[in-house]
Amino acid sequence: MNYETELDDLVMTLVKEGGSDLHLAVGSFPTLRVNRDLIPLTRKKELTADDTVGLLRAMVGEKSFNNFVATQEMDFSYQHHKEYHLRGNASFQSGYISMALRLIPKVRGIPELNLPDQIVNIARERQGFFLVVGPVGQGKSTTLSAMIGLINSESKKHIVTIEDPIEFRFTQDKSLIEQREVGTDTKDFSTALTHIFRQDADVIMIGEMRDKETISAAVTAAETGHLVFSTIHANSAAQTVDRIIDSFPADQQDQIRLQLGSSLIGILSQRLIPRISGGLIPAFELLLNTPAVSNLIREKRTHEIDVIIETGSQDGMIDLDRYLAELVRKGEVTKDDAKAFARRQNVFDRLI
Repeated sequence: MNYETELDDLVMTLVKEGGSDLHLAVGSFPTLRVNRDLIPLTRKKELTADDTVGLLRAMVGEKSFNNFVATQEMDFSYQHHKEYHLRGNASFQSGYISMALRLIPKVRGIPELNLPDQIVNIARERQGFFLVVGPVGQGKSTTLSAMIGLINSESKKHIVTIEDPIEFRFTQDKSLIEQREVGTDTKDFSTALTHIFRQDADVIMIGEMRDKETISAAVTAAETGHLVFSTIHANSAAQTVDRIIDSFPADQQDQIRLQLGSSLIGILSQRLIPRISGGLIPAFELLLNTPAVSNLIREKRTHEIDVIIETGSQDGMIDLDRYLAELVRKGEVTKDDAKAFARRQNVFDRLI
């Protein structure tokens, strides 16, 4: 098998079929995920151990492949003829290499993604800390890329991204954009952030908040005049605040509460819901840092944040259950699909 040619065919098939992910595992046909369904490419042969080795080598090169064999886990990015970009993960299962690759679409605009209007204003802020949260595969990186794209199209800013791996490739417009990849351009997120204060950055995008060192550096950057965007795996805005604070030792939590209360712009939690007409549509919860929210964070009353969101539409807040109910009323999603994502199903039922 010519692995370069095979990769070309697999990627183009993924694009043609409108798929989001490609799975490669020994003993199985190459498999696409289209919307939420897995579709095996039965016109292909089942992959052998040599095939997965050859395909991975073709994507990452010999040095990275050898590092993978030593560590047995690897995230990587793959650029297909400068046209399509994929984010990949390689691991071992039953002693054989297995891979999952996600097709990263071109940077899309905020209106195209059906993002709330408030996101435009947030992207135009001069400084502060904004998080997009949710489980894996809910479009967090896509949302951040749209915000960076808006800044790039409107403002003369120096934008630095720190990613693992780089997902969206930006073409410079009005802004100067530098994209740094963990493992290639820097050791880790916290190391990159330590040095970013000397790089004259206006906007910083951190692919993911994984530890207290990264969180601390990000909050400090927001306090010192930078606009900072990042993601975290959490199910709600309130849970995000608690997760950030709980990542610090008890004797440091009061300090991070003060910093977060003053620097936070907001938190967007999002889910992708199956659309009646096909594909997926996002649903959102949005917390904006009003004086009341800031006080709750500082005073250890984050359990009251949900009430602020539920009653704060006049301040631009978005309640997830109300948003889901509105999607049902508009005929975008079924009641059953929406209810599966509702946080308070009894409240959701009353809203329909």
